[in-house]
Amino acid sequence: MSKKPRLLLALIILLALGALYLDIPKLTLFKKTIVHPKIKLGQYTNNLEPKLGLDLAGGVQLTLSADMSNIAPADQANAIESVKNIVENRINSLGVAEPVIQTAKTPSQYRLIVEIPGISNVDEAVSQVKQAAHLEFKILKPEIPVESTAAAYLDSYISSGLTGSDLKRATPQASKDPNTPGYVVSLEFNSEGTKKLAKITQDNLGKPMAMILDNRPISQGPPPVIRAVITDGNAQISGNFDAKSAKQLSIQLNAGALPVPLKIESQSQVGPTIGSVAIEKSIIATIIGLASVALFMIIYYRFLGFFAVIALAIYTILVFAIFKIFQVTLTLAGIAGFVLSIGMAVDANILIFERIKEERRWGKPKLDAFFAGFDRAWTSIRDSNVSSLITTAILFNFGTGPIRGFALTLALGILVSMFSAITVSRTLLRFFWVGKI
Repeated sequence: MSKKPRLLLALIILLALGALYLDIPKLTLFKKTIVHPKIKLGQYTNNLEPKLGLDLAGGVQLTLSADMSNIAPADQANAIESVKNIVENRINSLGVAEPVIQTAKTPSQYRLIVEIPGISNVDEAVSQVKQAAHLEFKILKPEIPVESTAAAYLDSYISSGLTGSDLKRATPQASKDPNTPGYVVSLEFNSEGTKKLAKITQDNLGKPMAMILDNRPISQGPPPVIRAVITDGNAQISGNFDAKSAKQLSIQLNAGALPVPLKIESQSQVGPTIGSVAIEKSIIATIIGLASVALFMIIYYRFLGFFAVIALAIYTILVFAIFKIFQVTLTLAGIAGFVLSIGMAVDANILIFERIKEERRWGKPKLDAFFAGFDRAWTSIRDSNVSSLITTAILFNFGTGPIRGFALTLALGILVSMFSAITVSRTLLRFFWVGKI
């Protein structure tokens, strides 16, 4: 007996047990509470709880219009990205569930659509969102030595008088200096900012300058150090940036430099009661879908169908575990995509089983029919799933909120279904139906 199928079966069992453990909700049994260990890798943390969207957890949805009357047309796209970034940071600081923030553009208007699940204090969230961003450039306190600034960031700095109102724009660009390869962020100040910057750089040469946006440091690393006296109002921030990090820093700086007032056009609130009812109905729909598919497979395919149902059960717990690990936001539309993927997960098994039945009718032995069924069904399975994935990619790229959620859960379901049908079903049938390894 080959070791590979045995090892594969062992891995499938371990994977299924691990996923099942992650899927079990918080329980109290025999006066002991069962909770999952949190995942913490660097700055990434995950408590392995389902992440529910606005329609399931309750919360508030805001539609805000951005006043671009003081922004040049060439800067408007960057301005709305800056506003989106600062609004997201502010809402995260409230300690609520991760918000969903999208930008929408019409020929005459930029809008932000903000969904905040699980929020209780709506007025506080609204006031935070509407505030104008406040950017400050702070200098080191005279009594603080330069080498000790890493330990106490904010407490070590005082206002320099240079703020976001003095900054015209921040722009990411490739470095032209061979001593600082990669990308840099170029800063352009207005006339008042140029005067302030010249004085600050002259008095603080060789010292760090902190960039503070809404009382929070923009950069997690050490602040940039003033290397030269700058008299023309054009500064440059370097520090091993790649294209992505340089763009992110420029967006954060522009958030405090570009005056983009926000006006709330509409506000709607979803109560947690509505969300709990939707969750109950979604669970019932999922159970009915699973039970219907399982019943059909067992009645029609008998012994083969039984192992297809086992593969389907493994598929279900794997998908839900993936949702929790990667913090996929579950909405009603997303659950609909998951339920739809259940039927698609069995589709591959049906193609395989029909091929196997054809091979058996032609008189082939069970082992030969087994291999031929999987081999000949593979191209059809591959092509149908690839075409479905292309559709989900289009929906995710061009859709908004619920449509993106539907596309994401459906795409993840399709990918796992291919593993379930080809690997899990094949291994189970090879062990328990063919019996020859």
